[in-house]
Amino acid sequence: MNAIDTLADTVTELIKRGQSPGATLDAIVGCVGQSLQADRCFLYVRRPVLGLGRTAFCWRRNADIPTKNTIQPEWQADTTDLPDEDPLIRAGLAMKPSVYVDDVETAGPQVLNRQFEEETFGHRALIHAHIQKDGQLWGILQPCMFGRPRHWTAQEKEQIEAILPRLQPLIEAYAASA
Repeated sequence: MNAIDTLADTVTELIKRGQSPGATLDAIVGCVGQSLQADRCFLYVRRPVLGLGRTAFCWRRNADIPTKNTIQPEWQADTTDLPDEDPLIRAGLAMKPSVYVDDVETAGPQVLNRQFEEETFGHRALIHAHIQKDGQLWGILQPCMFGRPRHWTAQEKEQIEAILPRLQPLIEAYAASA
């Protein structure tokens, strides 16, 4: 059994520890990054009723991985101009399925805005995993790779999709207390 096989079980155990929502989410982001052997993983959390969001949690494989546009200390409006510029956030807000991008450089404009991704994040491959409930986007889990494409396997996709509903109650509690 490899690390990705145990991702859902590990997330369940982290939740069972009963730590604060913030501490639990931070641990989960690190667990996801390590399990996928990603370069960086961050979690964008939202207050959907207010149309506000922020990247609150970030894990990096090492100090050489860029921190560009990761932790955002303030909540920001994300339903005004951002959806026009970013097809990925637009997909999440429209309750579309998560998006798995093997290579930013070859993905079509219907999937992502290549210039926006390069300038804003600089990654080469990513998962834009939508945490949704009751017609609202609560967050985006985003593992990514730098400098090279990365094929996301069916098993990895299955494991990511399995943990997303478990994150929503934690994000809701975190957003209410932040």
